[in-house]
Amino acid sequence: MEDERSVVYVMRSMGLAVEVITRVSRLWGKSAARNGGRTHLLLGHLLDTAAVAGVMWDQYVSVAFRRRLDEVSGGRGRAWFMWVCGIHDCGKACPAFQSMDAAEAALVLGAGLSWGRLPAGRGKRWRHDVAGAVLLLPRLVEEWGDGEAAGWVWPLVAGHHGTFPSAAALDPPRGAQGQGAAWEEVQRAVVDVFTRAVGFDVLADVRPVGSLRKAEQLALSGLIVMADWIASDSSHFVGLSDAGMVSFAFARRRAETAWEQLRLRGGWRNFPLPEDPLEPLTGRLGVQPRASQRELVERAWSMPAPGLLVAEAPMGEGKTKAALAAAEILAARFGLDGVFVAMPTQATSDPMYEQVLQWVRSFDPDLESQVALLHGRRRFNAWWRTIWHGRPRPDGDGHCEHGSRPGAEDTGDDDFGAIDEDADYGMVSDEPSTNRASGLGADGPSYWFLGDKRGLLTAFAVGTVDHLLHAATRTRHVMLRFAGLTGKVVVVDEVHAADVYMRQFLIEALRWLGQAGVPVVLLSATLPPAQRQRFVDAYLSGVLGTADVHQPVPEPAGYPCVTVAYGADGQAVAETSREAVRSWRKSGPVRLAWLPDTDPAGTPVAAAVRKAVADGGVALVVVNQVARAQAIYRDLQDGGFDGVLRLLHARLCAAHRADRTAECLRLMGPQAGVDRPERMVVIATQLAEQSFDVDADVLITDLAPTDLLLQRIGRLHRHSGTRRPAAHYVPQVLVTGVEPGRDGTPRFLRVSKGIYGEWALLRAAALVMEAAGPLEGRTGVPMASGWGIPADVPGLVARAYGDAGICPASWDESGAWEQWQAKEWDREKRAEEFLLCRRREWAFPTLEGLHYAGSRAVSEEQLDAVVRDGDPSVEVIIVRRASGGYRGIDGTWLGVQGEVDDDEVTDRLLGGTVRLPPGLTDAARAELGPLPGWNGRPWLRFCLALVLEEDGTRWLGADRVSYHEVLGLVIERQAR
Repeated sequence: MEDERSVVYVMRSMGLAVEVITRVSRLWGKSAARNGGRTHLLLGHLLDTAAVAGVMWDQYVSVAFRRRLDEVSGGRGRAWFMWVCGIHDCGKACPAFQSMDAAEAALVLGAGLSWGRLPAGRGKRWRHDVAGAVLLLPRLVEEWGDGEAAGWVWPLVAGHHGTFPSAAALDPPRGAQGQGAAWEEVQRAVVDVFTRAVGFDVLADVRPVGSLRKAEQLALSGLIVMADWIASDSSHFVGLSDAGMVSFAFARRRAETAWEQLRLRGGWRNFPLPEDPLEPLTGRLGVQPRASQRELVERAWSMPAPGLLVAEAPMGEGKTKAALAAAEILAARFGLDGVFVAMPTQATSDPMYEQVLQWVRSFDPDLESQVALLHGRRRFNAWWRTIWHGRPRPDGDGHCEHGSRPGAEDTGDDDFGAIDEDADYGMVSDEPSTNRASGLGADGPSYWFLGDKRGLLTAFAVGTVDHLLHAATRTRHVMLRFAGLTGKVVVVDEVHAADVYMRQFLIEALRWLGQAGVPVVLLSATLPPAQRQRFVDAYLSGVLGTADVHQPVPEPAGYPCVTVAYGADGQAVAETSREAVRSWRKSGPVRLAWLPDTDPAGTPVAAAVRKAVADGGVALVVVNQVARAQAIYRDLQDGGFDGVLRLLHARLCAAHRADRTAECLRLMGPQAGVDRPERMVVIATQLAEQSFDVDADVLITDLAPTDLLLQRIGRLHRHSGTRRPAAHYVPQVLVTGVEPGRDGTPRFLRVSKGIYGEWALLRAAALVMEAAGPLEGRTGVPMASGWGIPADVPGLVARAYGDAGICPASWDESGAWEQWQAKEWDREKRAEEFLLCRRREWAFPTLEGLHYAGSRAVSEEQLDAVVRDGDPSVEVIIVRRASGGYRGIDGTWLGVQGEVDDDEVTDRLLGGTVRLPPGLTDAARAELGPLPGWNGRPWLRFCLALVLEEDGTRWLGADRVSYHEVLGLVIERQAR
């Protein structure tokens, strides 16, 4: 049983002088003014944090990470983890901190500690996190007798407020750190008393016997911050101003109660290995394994150490289910506790979230409340609302498993990341989130994880790939994001979708994940070989801890294929499938033909659509510009198109886009059956390019780079057993958005060149020309040869991005390539500014100086701008002015000032959210703001309202904008 005796007893048993005991007993850690009206002593907070760490060790930290901490601490991992978490705030035992609150400072001065004139001004103030490193470092060096161990431990203390300073920063202003015997005795006593209280006799006993790798240090730092934030919650850790009340046993009971009330928990917690190697596929996911799925699962079983798996297989092959099965195996084998599935977009994250929910329930139904959906529009996901907001289930049975949760909107993405004293250093101040419904039982979701920067800390998470990329940026509290990845298996779907800018962050993330021993599964149908090689090299550079690793990946035996990379005995290993893996879908011809057209109005496209479905069928039209999609839709509608006609693009408001996407999946998805229309046309932009599980009979598409063009073709004849008109038994693609120019050189839509660059389009045109004939020849008539899909996919992608010339000499491919290469190089260099680690520092053994010039990004929107290149854009909520007030886009009355009365109205209003094109960003920021009535609503108070006048339009900058129920946001540039 833990010692119930207080820290006062501990100090007396250590033989400390009475005056030292008195002074230590006066040092405050949380002021009454910022801690619910009750002072909390410094030793109390240190012990609270250590106690929280103990509960985290027992119920949260993965087996793999516990094993590593046991290794470096000589088998004392739990106690060592509690010590390193609790010691974080020892730097508060200095004048710079103790003088910050006048009332608290008076008691400290009265105990006999004093200070002179201290530096004034926020910019000159001595931070207690750095003060802690200054206080601790010389003692660690002296008493551990090991500068190497002290060298990687002190940054953990110095960095607990989100940034890791350099050693040069450990230079306190005169008097700020404390001078004289009184301060030296008190500072030594704080460290020694805390160390004794958590179970070590003396500081020398804490000395680690080994070192964590830098990525493991980053993960540990994140866990320290997590423990600190939980222990800083005054609603669960009531302040103690009497040292006689402070004991580690009491702190432990407080921590256990807080953990239970916050409903915090880990994930699998030692889930056993399945007895049948294919059980994760056949039993849990209910699939009859295909050869490519078997290959990935078998590789997960045979990999001797955590590593990288790259699965390449055709669209619709079942890669994601195979990846989930592989994740279960890897987690069970290597002691991981959860999974993060990264998707390219918000739209693709939602269906994956529902799939992961179903999968997680097969382990334990209660685990569904530990699955987070990480993107800004999750509020509109029906299952998210059911589990996290107590709304009726999507099946309409009215069941609410966890009870009602009034005021649920207050548990959203508010900035809970900063804690009390951070306000004194220029950060937004807000206490960590508390559980708004603590009486609902231990099986409900933990709202604590909804706080800013915490989403990845949930056991299971699905979200946009941005969250993975954020964990590779040199931003404040990056350690929290990275800690959320460590201890999980990371799955990245559609990995080819990352452009060259985003790819720099993905490569950086792979380095850190490799060094942390995190298994990663990358999925793609159209991955260029050079990208596969870079991903492998990045992961292995992390495993080996060096910046430059090149381990040639053998040429795959066929397609589908699986590449495996891991470290063994200090050596890098990269392997691919040794035998050809049979694709589930038999390869067949896809006939291609040209449809020359570079007019944004797309009149020839509309005519081709009418012809293609004249005798029935389902056509998918994918174009590269919203205005072009709208124009084609108008043409078909005005011409009296007889059939189901739908428009899908990114300028639809959130509610309309979600409804239309769901309808397309219902009518064209794998379960469509009798619901599939006799005649249907969907006109879409790049939203339909990936993770859009629909089946079209014919595809008409603007030209795009080869890999993206193949992704669009992946929506064609996708599902077996789909009934089709006889004219569509053979899949056909009409390629438009291009027409012959001077000397036969293709001319492209201007918007296509702006998005993709001319070189990639020229290469794609050359490959299409091989299958469809010359652009100047007969158009609209497919050649008999075409492409063999999926067999030709890897070869086409490899040629498109290879070094060999494939374009006719008259096209001047070299000039286009030079322009493309220069632009790509420039984008790579811009990304380097925000990468977590400079190249020359990759092999450094500690976190010292990691934030040498950290990004100032603090909000999710700013972080998105860091990891995604291009012009900035903003979201707005469309509101219509009405007589005497405002209405939402669906007609909901809002009140004279736009007042919103309840959650349901908030939901309907947020359904009118739409992202403006970048060209309107400056005007929106200058002219728009929240409605006055939104000030008290957490979800609305920072939102921009795009107020349309009663005629349905308004000027925004030089553009006239309106919103049409079908067309979406319509933008017309006119002279005022």
